[in-house]
Amino acid sequence: MNQLQGRTALITGASRGIGLAMAQRFAAEGAAVAMVASRLGAHGNLPGTLDEAVAAINDSGGRAVALACDLTDARARADLVARAEAELGPLDILVNNAAGAKMGLPSQVSAAERSWMYEINLNAPIDLAQQVLPGMRERGRGWILNISSASCEQPAVPYRDSKMAAHAITAYGATKAALNRYTEGLAHEVEEDGVFVNSLAPVSIVLTPGAEYVRAIAERNPDMAEPLETMAEAALSLCTGRHVGQVAYSRHWLHATGQDVYSLDGKTRLGDAFIAAQLAARA
Repeated sequence: MNQLQGRTALITGASRGIGLAMAQRFAAEGAAVAMVASRLGAHGNLPGTLDEAVAAINDSGGRAVALACDLTDARARADLVARAEAELGPLDILVNNAAGAKMGLPSQVSAAERSWMYEINLNAPIDLAQQVLPGMRERGRGWILNISSASCEQPAVPYRDSKMAAHAITAYGATKAALNRYTEGLAHEVEEDGVFVNSLAPVSIVLTPGAEYVRAIAERNPDMAEPLETMAEAALSLCTGRHVGQVAYSRHWLHATGQDVYSLDGKTRLGDAFIAAQLAARA
């Protein structure tokens, strides 16, 4: 506990899923967290809101603030780091988790759909990194973590789930491949300034509340299931260590570094990364 005591973090896409899990885990380790989502209230039929997520952390003894921002709008995100620092002080950690996908066959996905995905999945993380870097470099300390996806690589044939699913995510995966390449280059530029930049992706399917299509795939392929806790734990590792330009996958990273997985409140050891995954598959 208290690995992040006295530090501040900005996490995008934090109202639910992986972003919320990371915010909870970081807060449990003592970080003050600025949690960002496109809106404070309900978003369609998706479960959970940013206000609810922030309230839950504050009620449990942590410190969190909510910031609404449409990350697809360059003007809206232009002062996001300044807004977060006005609430919490200088940022030590930036986690670019927010992402969006427009599914379509690579022969058919439109220019508008491609542009939208590159805006939120690549341009927004770059903009936020450029906003936060001057302060981090001046203080000689900082961590930037970009959340990627296994879809950045072409899946092996025969496809584990379906041919259509593998093809339809190609354009989204291309944006994540671009993000990985940017991560590596930036990491080696700023490492000498004490800023550590890495990317992290789930090895497989993360079981998130409300994502029924994900649950359906996991039910057909139980070994592909991964709990939120593995991503949160791997993110914590990459935002506390002196790692440079890693393009890491959650379970593999935790296994390679010999780290256990803990509950999101940090109080309960769940086991190693593979035991945690097995528990998720049986849930």
